[in-house]
Amino acid sequence: MTTTIPTDSGCDTDPLEAYRARFPILARTCYLISNSLGAVPVETSRSLQDYYDIWAGRGVRAWEDRWWMLAAALGDRLAPLIGAQAGEVVFQPNVTIAHAVVLSGIDFTTNRRRIVTDAMHFPSILYLIDEQSRRGADITVVPTADGVTIDTGRLIESIDERTAVVAISHVLFKSAYVHDVAAIAARARQVGALMVVDGYQAVGVIPVDVRALGVDVYIGGCLKWLCGGPGAAFLWVDPARRHALSPALVGWMAHPSPFSFDPRLDRRTDAWRFLHGTPNIPALYAAEPGITLLNEIGVHAIRAKSIRQTERLLALADREGWRCTTPRNPARRGGTVAIDLAHGLEISKSLKDREILCDYRPGAGIRLSPHFYNRDDELEHAVDAMREIVATGAWHAHAQGTEHRHPVT
Repeated sequence: MTTTIPTDSGCDTDPLEAYRARFPILARTCYLISNSLGAVPVETSRSLQDYYDIWAGRGVRAWEDRWWMLAAALGDRLAPLIGAQAGEVVFQPNVTIAHAVVLSGIDFTTNRRRIVTDAMHFPSILYLIDEQSRRGADITVVPTADGVTIDTGRLIESIDERTAVVAISHVLFKSAYVHDVAAIAARARQVGALMVVDGYQAVGVIPVDVRALGVDVYIGGCLKWLCGGPGAAFLWVDPARRHALSPALVGWMAHPSPFSFDPRLDRRTDAWRFLHGTPNIPALYAAEPGITLLNEIGVHAIRAKSIRQTERLLALADREGWRCTTPRNPARRGGTVAIDLAHGLEISKSLKDREILCDYRPGAGIRLSPHFYNRDDELEHAVDAMREIVATGAWHAHAQGTEHRHPVT
């Protein structure tokens, strides 16, 4: 089933709408799934062509021309989006590997062996944290009382002198709840614990300043709000804490003279000490245009629009009497509104039939995530379609014989 995408803007004075033409998919879809996969900018086609051209024209010399430095050079382009400095950010294949690199540098055989996390952290990282028990770690998982938030006080109370690592998401993937990271980081610093934050659902939609937050490690990726596609994650470690981390998950890029092929590791002292094997070069080319674009627009402008549009979605859901599993306080809400309807999975599939792209998460509901390129009238269009699907029972078409297979978050 196809649908006509509205063409009238709900906000004629919105300067960010000028960027819509740079995202081809917006011409044929109502794209409300940037918390899962950001729309691809047209410049990415040219960037990937550049990747091919340098390989085709320069062959192995592409490494010395650009590829060898790309994981750090792109980190310098990303750094302003998190308040970091040049030379402090390096790219990783994904956020799980980035967390694994950091955790591999922690000794869990001492009296300081506790990892404190919360039940709303992204499962991939929870799996990795749980596996650290095989290395001697004691795991404390702070529960959620409402399926939307984590009590800051309870989390802080769980952090003591036995804590080695505190690992949380900046913005929870299910509910878009924004942790009070600064308060939690202050407690971690007080007891000497390493504060590790997953900013995947934050960077690109809310302003981030790693130094103002007081964190030790900040990790994120380009798949979602940065419109950069899969395979490009980034890692920032406070330069003052680098010396305390000697990752066991390491490789030749962490050696100061990798082409000496020394069989013994002489570990670098800069951000490259957290690199390992050959980087995902094509993914870095794909990620570059989105990072450039977000720097051009400015995250503060994006955040202002996001607050306005998520407020509008909450109001539309309230009008329908639908339950939202998303914080009402904009200071504690990221870029997503989750609407918890009966048969939400089937409704989300029916929306996709109508070229309204969203996703569904158990315990949260249908997640709608407008970004800077979305128009206000697209929000009404999505909610109107949801109302019609519920009223007509169109969701029944997906009630049997189908399985939710959406692979990303």
